[in-house]
Amino acid sequence: QRRTYAEAVPDKIKLSLSLPHQSIYRSQDVVQVNIPAESGEMGVLANHVPSIEQLKPGIVEVVEESAGSKQFFLAGGFATVQPDSTMSINSIEGYPLEDFSAEAIRAGIAEAQKVASGSGSEQDIAEAKIELEVLETLAAHVK
Repeated sequence: QRRTYAEAVPDKIKLSLSLPHQSIYRSQDVVQVNIPAESGEMGVLANHVPSIEQLKPGIVEVVEESAGSKQFFLAGGFATVQPDSTMSINSIEGYPLEDFSAEAIRAGIAEAQKVASGSGSEQDIAEAKIELEVLETLAAHVK
């Protein structure tokens, strides 16, 4: 009878974060990823239970061992966590949080509030409410 040993358990997540026009991370080792899932905010570490999560518009925080953490605003998408501690995040649109101006966000909120409370078409009001929700989420994280 041959003796075997348990395999080492990964202590990092292999993250891939992709947008249609670029890959921000390609199977890069990271310590933790915090995501805005529809089911609630989630922190994902190595050996997380496998799952598929729909993302709402919000901040994805990637904790890298040496470089601290990086934050990205994503306009929704999907995140999958595999049993081997690989994680893929796909979004239609996303930007580093530092690319946003608090002043521009406040101006966008004011404009969206005008349209949302105005007498425009039903579609214009619905779009303004969505825009307002996204901008308010962004405003909470941009100083």
